[in-house]
Amino acid sequence: MADFSWDMRSPLDRALVAGAYGAHGDAGVALTEIRDFNLVQVMARRGKATEMAKAAKARFGVASPETPKAVDTADAALIWSGPDQFLVLSNGGKHTIEALAPVFVGSASLSDQSHARVLISISGEKARTMLAKLSSIDLHPDVFAVGVAAATSMDHTSITLWRDKDRANGQAVFNLLVFATFAESLWHTILDSAAEYGVTITHSEELA
Repeated sequence: MADFSWDMRSPLDRALVAGAYGAHGDAGVALTEIRDFNLVQVMARRGKATEMAKAAKARFGVASPETPKAVDTADAALIWSGPDQFLVLSNGGKHTIEALAPVFVGSASLSDQSHARVLISISGEKARTMLAKLSSIDLHPDVFAVGVAAATSMDHTSITLWRDKDRANGQAVFNLLVFATFAESLWHTILDSAAEYGVTITHSEELA
C-alpha cells in the first residue's frame, strides 16, 4: 500500500534545490521561496468599495491600495490585485480568513489563497535584467519604484508582481505570486533565465 500523508508541502518541494545554480562566481540573482504565509483575497461587494476601504483602514491603519501598489502595514502587506480588490499577505496567523471575516462582513467577499499561490522573492544585481527576459513590464526604477505592483503575466503565466523594499546594499527586491499549479513550470523558466548570472537558491518561513 502506498504511503499517504496529510503533511502540507510546497508545490516547489521537488523542484527547489537550495544552493548555487548556473554560472560560477558571485551570484547575480537570489531566489527565495517564502513558505508558511497567510494570503487572503478581499473583493468589494457591488456598491461596497467605500465600506470595504473604511474597514481595511480600521483594521490595518493604512488605506488599502486603489491603484497597482503594495502597501506595508505593521504586520502585513496589502497588494492591489484588480479594481476594488486586494490581497492581504502576512504570517503568524493574525490575518487569516477567519480573523478577517468579521472585519469585512457585508462589505467584501473573502477567499483564502494561502495554499493556492506560491510566493517567490527575487533580488540581486541582475534580478531586474533577468526579469526583463520574461515580462513586458517596464522595471526601470523610475517607473517600477518601491511599492509598485502589477497583475501581469510571465512566460504566459499569470502572476502578481510587486517591488519590495530595497536590500541594505541598495539592490532591488521583487516579489511574485503565482498559482500553485503553474509554480514548478515557472520556477524552471526563471532558473533557465537566471543561470547565466549565477543563482543562489533558498527558502524561508519569514516574509522579506
